[in-house]
Amino acid sequence: MADSAAPSALPFARAHRARRAHLWLALVLVVVSLISLTIGASNVSFPEVAQKLLTGTDLTRTESVVLFDIRLPRLAMGICVGAALAVSGAVMQGLFRNPLADPGIVGVGAGASLGAITAIVLGSALPVAIADRIGAGLIPIAAFLGAWASVMLLYKVSTRRGQTSVATMLLAGIALGALAAAASGILIYLADDQQLRDLTFWSLGSLSGASWIKLAWSAPLIVGGLIIATYLGAGLNGLALGEATAAHIGFDVQRLKNIAILTVAAATGAAVAVSGGIGFIGIVVPHLLRLATGPDHRMLLINAGLLGASLLICADIIARVVVAPAELPIGIVTAILGAPVFLWILLRSRGVVDM
Repeated sequence: MADSAAPSALPFARAHRARRAHLWLALVLVVVSLISLTIGASNVSFPEVAQKLLTGTDLTRTESVVLFDIRLPRLAMGICVGAALAVSGAVMQGLFRNPLADPGIVGVGAGASLGAITAIVLGSALPVAIADRIGAGLIPIAAFLGAWASVMLLYKVSTRRGQTSVATMLLAGIALGALAAAASGILIYLADDQQLRDLTFWSLGSLSGASWIKLAWSAPLIVGGLIIATYLGAGLNGLALGEATAAHIGFDVQRLKNIAILTVAAATGAAVAVSGGIGFIGIVVPHLLRLATGPDHRMLLINAGLLGASLLICADIIARVVVAPAELPIGIVTAILGAPVFLWILLRSRGVVDM
């Protein structure tokens, strides 16, 4: 009796653990956010600024600029980007039923890179009136448009008679990624030294360009995508049983695919556009959470958003502190931290991967 009851109790134990993880991960996010507001090249201290705000004391010009114009938008963007990458990774892994899937499979990264490279190399050819009006938003806008164009093309290629083939999407994504890389290579060949520096910096990822303006146009897409993604949990759980089984138990599989792909494209496209290339968050975070709290996507997607945001903020803190007052590209930090963890996960589950 005891042996037969133990397996049935496992899902309830995992669900309870996942709910507790909501609270712990939210607490961790608050703590790392406060640390992020405190640490930086400037000696402005967040506790001192908070005390002045509570007592009604006027802030100095330096304190106001550092806190409200530099650190707060950077923190907000870090939370949005980290959550978008992690949740998108969890959605793609559930959609493809493949633990190695990430948002790059649907061409978001390749399209965004091509758009950004085009803006950096050919942006000087724009009329002065247009360039002045767009300003610093040229690269993020071009990256976002490139991401969306790539995803829409991939979606059209892999959809036939109203049905989207996941296998075709995977193979077409590889082909379109190679094509985008070739086009990017041609533009890089044409770039001058300054443009090559800009390309390298963007490709390694950074939150240093965060501003309220960038956040104003990227956050609605990211937050909207995250909200929609949380409602995909039950459908992704059904899809884990196979498309036919998911359809038999009442899920509209094609509609689920459409919403998942467009949601990932919106959230990740906007995130990559404002932050550049940041790797491993979308692969590692869902893996860690499955090991800790189980595979239920209803819980996994929320926890992925919280953990992804916390990890990216931690990586940003490290990037600002290690070589202060200079700054490491955040993509280097996430690769250094994420690659060993990913290798450990592969070694731990290599029997499953081999199958």
